[in-house]
Amino acid sequence: MPDSPARLLRCVLVALLLALGLAPMPRALAQPAIATLDWTLAETLVALGVTPVGVAQVDAYHAWVGTHLPEAAVDLGLRSQPNLELLANLAPDHLLISPMFANLAPRLSHIAPVTTLPLYTPGRETWPQLRDLTHEVGRLAEREAAAERLIAKTEARLADLQQRLPERVPPLLVVQFMDERHVRVFGEGGLYQAVMARLGLENAWHGETNAWGFSLVGLEQLAGLTARLVVVEPYPVGVETALAGSGLWQQQPSVRDDSLITLPPVWSFGALPSAIRFAEHLVAALEEAPHDD
Repeated sequence: MPDSPARLLRCVLVALLLALGLAPMPRALAQPAIATLDWTLAETLVALGVTPVGVAQVDAYHAWVGTHLPEAAVDLGLRSQPNLELLANLAPDHLLISPMFANLAPRLSHIAPVTTLPLYTPGRETWPQLRDLTHEVGRLAEREAAAERLIAKTEARLADLQQRLPERVPPLLVVQFMDERHVRVFGEGGLYQAVMARLGLENAWHGETNAWGFSLVGLEQLAGLTARLVVVEPYPVGVETALAGSGLWQQQPSVRDDSLITLPPVWSFGALPSAIRFAEHLVAALEEAPHDD
């Protein structure tokens, strides 16, 4: 990756300060400064030990991804309409985006080199894509060894978590509410399904899914399925209150028999860090849930 003028200037300034004895020796002077609009790429950078100089919609990231970014990461505004002046002032060496924001690439390229990193490509297995993305982010961030460690750590942790599962786990139906009558139900091609497959768990949803691995369905379409419901937060505003008075929801088998599982937010379109979070939360909930002896 060629050095940008901003990066060269930083290196010159740091070298000058070091020569004058006015700055501590940096731990990773050569590492590039990276900004991203995409939460999946942001969580991967953080997991590799890289603090992005800027990330879009930081508060929403905290709510949906379920983890907190380092305080040094500057909020760039909306993912679809970032503050370009603020971004330019941060002088990143590189900008990472997903195909969802490809329309912004021409404008972003005036600030720094842009790399578009795809994930959840239809027709490809999800887990190899997660590994490939980790390798590529590690390469761009000059953290290749950290990427290898993250992959190995993830695989080992999933193997450990699988051993903790109860002997009998019924098929699971993983959903996320869009409003009080509609949910995303996750299946083939998505992160949750990929994790469940690694854990040896059965997904009760065999219907069609989109490129992100989910279907948008009404609650009535879940009623006839024999499965334990797993709801991933956050709930949209007002939905929990509405569900308390919803006959359609109260008649769901998992609600009636009090076997419903509710998990904290995990980014359903995430990478290896979200995969581990989902696995950790799901296995812990299944350990505590009623199950057949």
